[in-house]
Amino acid sequence: MKQLSISVVIPNWQGRVLLEKNLPRVLAIGADEVIVVENGSTDGSLEYLKKQVTSNKKQELKVIENERNLGFARGVNQGFKVASGDVVILLNTDVVPDKGVLIHVLPHFENPDVFAVSFNEGQWSWAKGFMSLGLVEHVPGKKVELTRDSFWASGGSAAFSREKWLELGGFNLIYEPFYWEDVDLSYRAQKRGWKVLWEPKAQVEHKHEITVGKHSLGNKKDMVAQRNQVLFFWCNITSTSMWAQHLIYMPLRLIHPGYWIPFLWAILKLPQVFVSRSKYTGGKVSDEEILAKFKS
Repeated sequence: MKQLSISVVIPNWQGRVLLEKNLPRVLAIGADEVIVVENGSTDGSLEYLKKQVTSNKKQELKVIENERNLGFARGVNQGFKVASGDVVILLNTDVVPDKGVLIHVLPHFENPDVFAVSFNEGQWSWAKGFMSLGLVEHVPGKKVELTRDSFWASGGSAAFSREKWLELGGFNLIYEPFYWEDVDLSYRAQKRGWKVLWEPKAQVEHKHEITVGKHSLGNKKDMVAQRNQVLFFWCNITSTSMWAQHLIYMPLRLIHPGYWIPFLWAILKLPQVFVSRSKYTGGKVSDEEILAKFKS
């Protein structure tokens, strides 16, 4: 089997301080190229990156310059299209990878059925998916020392098959500005019979939501997450029994006054939902089969 080439994609917005701290350690893992998608930052990120491109003689460091902030999903999709690697590692600017992370990740991609390998962020483990009160939920599974299936691969620290990513169409923009786009993509991959794994030996340090916290949404972040949880169900689920549960329990959720806002936000995206279902929904694996993997 041919040696796999490796790209790293890092979306950046107002992250100069994090880039100065973490980019040298990303470069040290030994990828063939590192691509930073610079989303119109005004904090000097672009100037810093240009200096690094000039001074970096041993490794190809590329910068995609966007005049405005395209957002997380659009920026990442842009980076994957430019990347040349067979495997693309997606990292947030607030992620510091262990120097030997590739040793533990790349062997998994020798299996042609593997779509993604999520990294070990220390405080979290593999993700467990299940139905609860008419919607799909996910929580961290019990810590284990062996590789195992995961409900989703983190958009902040995971490796992906670039070929499969592009075949799936990348992140679905319906979830903008953030949350659930990585769950959605992982689920669509599993619908096709591809594997999403969690590798405990692929260790990174991830200081969560440093970038998300810069968005001036305040307590609306939780409502965005609630809206996107509904959109995930509407966009992906084809099971008749799961839809029956959804229709039974959603009125109970709507008893809570605060739930109406994210639900109405989801209603406003129904035209995009129909497009997503026609474009993305399908595969040889049922919803029940996917969730059954995470019952133990």
